[in-house]
Amino acid sequence: MSARTSSDPARDIPEATVARLPVYLRALTTLVDAGTSTCSSEELAQAAGVNSAKLRKDLSYLGSYGTRGVGYDVEYLRYQIAREIGVTQDWPVVIVGIGNLGHALANYSGFRSRGFRVVALLDADPRRHQEAVAGVVVRPFADLERIVEEQDVAIGVIATPAVASQDVADRMVAAGITSILNFAPSVLAVPDGVDVRKVDLSIELQILAYHEQRKSSAAEVIA
Repeated sequence: MSARTSSDPARDIPEATVARLPVYLRALTTLVDAGTSTCSSEELAQAAGVNSAKLRKDLSYLGSYGTRGVGYDVEYLRYQIAREIGVTQDWPVVIVGIGNLGHALANYSGFRSRGFRVVALLDADPRRHQEAVAGVVVRPFADLERIVEEQDVAIGVIATPAVASQDVADRMVAAGITSILNFAPSVLAVPDGVDVRKVDLSIELQILAYHEQRKSSAAEVIA
C-alpha cells in the first residue's frame, strides 16, 4: 500500500465525494467493530450503500490505499479517511438554542466518538440558564464571543426558531465561527469563507413522500 505523509489541502475533491466520505467512514467503523481486517471495494461499497465503481473513484482522490488481489486494510483506510475529513483531531462545537432539538443534539453521544466536543450550550431564555444537559451547563447567548475565543471554536450549531437564526448566524460569524450547521428552517446569508450546512427534516420527509407516491402510482399501473 502507498500512503501520503500528510493531507494536501490544495487537492480538489468534488463536493459529492466529500459528502460520501463520512458514509465510508461509518461503514469502515462498522467493519472494524465486527473484526474485519481487510475488505474488497465491492464489500465496502455494499456496506456503504454505493456502487463499487463510484467508491473506487472517490477513494482515488485520496490516494492509493488498496492492494490488488487483497483489497483494503480496513483500519488503515478508516484512519486515512478520518484524517482527510479532519476528525482525527478534537473539534470544539457550540450549540445555540436549547429547546427540544437542542436537548437532543446535546445528548447525542455520536459527537464525541466522531471527533466533536460540545463545549457550550447557549440560549437567550434566562429560564434555561444553569440547566445542565448531558453534563454541560446552559449559558446565556451573550457569552458566545467569550466562549469562541477561549475555546477556539470554529463550528457552531443553530437549533433556534427560524426567526432568530439569521441573528444567531451573524453573531457567530462576527465572533469568528467559520462553519455553521443550521437546523432552523431558514436560509442563512453568510459572507464568503463561511460554510453552512442545512439540515431540514421536513424536506427529507417530503422527498420520501415523493418516492412513496411514485411507487404507489407504479403499482396502480401494473395492477
